[in-house]
Amino acid sequence: QVQLVESGGGLVQPGESLRLSCAPSGFTLDYYNIGWFRQAPGKEREGVSCIKRTDESIDYADSVKGRFTISRDNVKNTVYLQMNSLKSEDTAVYYCALRVRPTVLPCSFRESSYDYWGQGTQVTVSS
Repeated sequence: QVQLVESGGGLVQPGESLRLSCAPSGFTLDYYNIGWFRQAPGKEREGVSCIKRTDESIDYADSVKGRFTISRDNVKNTVYLQMNSLKSEDTAVYYCALRVRPTVLPCSFRESSYDYWGQGTQVTVSS
């Protein structure tokens, strides 16, 4: 049974930072694509960042470029989302997602591209 466990969410003030972690059980991360998504209250879930298994492609949503950084620690089998200069509009539940089906395409923000999802971690940015 594949499980994705996100952690690292919390309440921070605007301008502060958080680092989210995503650790799967049952799969080795470096062989698959990982995506980070978020869903704010009353809004649809949107892609934030993704990383292809070989690190040949990394992508970010325009709204987080220059502030968020996705990375992978293959030894710890964990993917991170470093979030700096957080804004109130970053408030959302953040999800990681795992694609296990082979693909030659770059990583994607299409939800249907992913096979497994975590339960989400809440990030609240408020003064």
